[in-house]
Amino acid sequence: MMALLLDQQFAPLPDTNEIPTKTFLESVSHLPPFFDCLGSKVFAPIKADINGNITKIKAVYDSDPVKYETLQQILLIEKSTYGSEWPKVGATLALMWLKRGLRFIQILLQSLADGERDEQNPNLIRINITKAYDQALKKYHGWIVQKVFKAALFAAPCRSDFLKALSKDQEVAEEDCLAKICQFLINFTTTVDAIYEMYSIMNADLDYLV
Repeated sequence: MMALLLDQQFAPLPDTNEIPTKTFLESVSHLPPFFDCLGSKVFAPIKADINGNITKIKAVYDSDPVKYETLQQILLIEKSTYGSEWPKVGATLALMWLKRGLRFIQILLQSLADGERDEQNPNLIRINITKAYDQALKKYHGWIVQKVFKAALFAAPCRSDFLKALSKDQEVAEEDCLAKICQFLINFTTTVDAIYEMYSIMNADLDYLV
């Protein structure tokens, strides 16, 4: 997966911070296997959610690649098309949820790269996953979904197994794996931040619970 992550680096953004839809979709389509590295079937819903949202955005893009050349254009066009139903529709809604899944991945990887760990249990990644969940997803989840997630935390793999899974089961030194994570995070973080900023500027974010 880590080898895969680095093969599929996110592209740097242009100065305008506009995100080309085609390259964005190509990059994010490689992310769902990340959740397989977390080992637990409990993460399957997040993986399925990310896959489903990518599919919805791709369908809109494929319907007119010129018109929907950037993610910004998708939001602007859907806003004028859907009127009062927007933003709870179309690719706008799919991207709203997708960005939260991407933020979860980003915070989890950043926390690992920053060396955050539980001194009592240094080989667990529970602390990193909890931070990512609390910051990226928890506030949008009702108590039932939160309960499911708590169960997932206890099923999370140990740190060494997780890093090994990220490295496609090759024996890679931990510092090498973390260095690759840092490398991946550069453009990935810039992209995720740009999507959040776009939603903020366009007032397109919704806080409803699932």
